[in-house]
Amino acid sequence: MQKILSYPLSIIYYLLFGSALAIFHPIQWLCFNLFGYKAHKKSVDWLNFFLVANTCVLGTRYRMENLDRLPEGVPLIITANHQSLYDIPAIIWFMRKVHPKFVSKIELSRGIPSISYNLNHGGSVVIDRKDSKQSFSAIRKLGEYIEANKRSAVIFPEGTRSKTGKPGSFAENGLKILCKYAPSATVIPVTINHSWKMVRWGAFPLGLGNRLVFTLHPPLVVKDMPFGELFEKTEKAIVAGIR
Repeated sequence: MQKILSYPLSIIYYLLFGSALAIFHPIQWLCFNLFGYKAHKKSVDWLNFFLVANTCVLGTRYRMENLDRLPEGVPLIITANHQSLYDIPAIIWFMRKVHPKFVSKIELSRGIPSISYNLNHGGSVVIDRKDSKQSFSAIRKLGEYIEANKRSAVIFPEGTRSKTGKPGSFAENGLKILCKYAPSATVIPVTINHSWKMVRWGAFPLGLGNRLVFTLHPPLVVKDMPFGELFEKTEKAIVAGIR
């Protein structure tokens, strides 16, 4: 019954989703080209507010636990498990005060209204998974960027989204590069729960009535411990929080 109901609601959601991307694409362009970073960042924040709000059509609710653990004025490396594309708008909107930037796959940097523009102009970096040299250079650039500007990088060490909520193996390379080139950073481990249920039946129809929970764990200061210990503590905190 729920799946049958989700068909018309998913159509309404995708119409709202596409409209938001189409409307905010020229808004982003104007903000970036006429007023610079601050205005562009505001436009991206509000785009993601609407992307989050639109999921209410599907009965989706959000809970952010321990947002007070996000320090301001220092570079941050937000490290999380990855369950669906719905992780991203929520992080951008609810954690907007720390200016989150992403390590994203290169395919998203072309041809998608609003999303591609933000990836190319908002401070995030894109990587070609088939080109390790390019990936290293891009992640290094992001590390240097957050170090210089006291902003935050978001990285998903699993690399690919979990389709069942069960976490995959964590790869250390991306996080290691960020820590090396942002030595004054603080790592914020984040556990994401129930986001995978949004796409339990695939991209269409979408899951209904889900409560997405984002739990921020105690911060880990990069300079306070060897990378191996930092990586182990980060992974353990994230995995232990998965329900």
